[in-house]
Amino acid sequence: MAKTNSGSLSLDGFTFQESWEEKKKRAEKIVEILMKTHPREKLLIGDPYRTLIHCIISQRMRDEVTYKVWEKLFEKYGDIETIARTPIEEMQTFLKENGVGLWKTKGEWIVKASQIILKEYGGKVPDDIHELMKLPGIGRKCANIVLAYGFGRQAIPVDTHVNRISKRLGLAPPRVQPERVEDYLRELIPREKWIYVNHAMVDHGKTICRPIKPRCDECPLRELCPYSKGLVTDGDIKGSSKK
Repeated sequence: MAKTNSGSLSLDGFTFQESWEEKKKRAEKIVEILMKTHPREKLLIGDPYRTLIHCIISQRMRDEVTYKVWEKLFEKYGDIETIARTPIEEMQTFLKENGVGLWKTKGEWIVKASQIILKEYGGKVPDDIHELMKLPGIGRKCANIVLAYGFGRQAIPVDTHVNRISKRLGLAPPRVQPERVEDYLRELIPREKWIYVNHAMVDHGKTICRPIKPRCDECPLRELCPYSKGLVTDGDIKGSSKK
């Protein structure tokens, strides 16, 4: 079994041959190009609580809808104390009337998470990933989003775009779970650039490396990408490959 220098991750499962050092060098070049191609002037929301609420609303939602609802929510309820006092049914109705999917579950998560933060954390969102994941509606992806965009910490949230693009780029084996994708990216990419990975890959996934009909001919990463060379396929990622 081929392993990284740290001995923590296996190179088994990749669909092409590449040493760990080669992969690491390629990963660093990829991130540099992504950061130049998809820059952002402002990376942070800068408020851990608002970031957390945004992440709860955003699950299985389009970004533009999420942002509008998120703004309306804070315009109406203002702060964590008001939200924590809001009846769950009222919050559910608010989300439903504003076109939020899974409104019943999300309404309960928003109110209960707010109550827990006030009661158990003194009104401050915890800055530890394991404590964050104890909150209703907060999985590992959302916890990393709060750390990265709320606290400005180095973290790599793995959403559907990051998962797909990492596998197409051969930075993670095509069949591993998203939490394992995070492990590979953390090993391959310099820590000081972790915070940029999510936004750059998300932007790249929306504009070029789309789920269906990716624009490989226009991609600045095509010379570094095994997917563009046919070494990784969507079948590999989805598990329908007969290799």
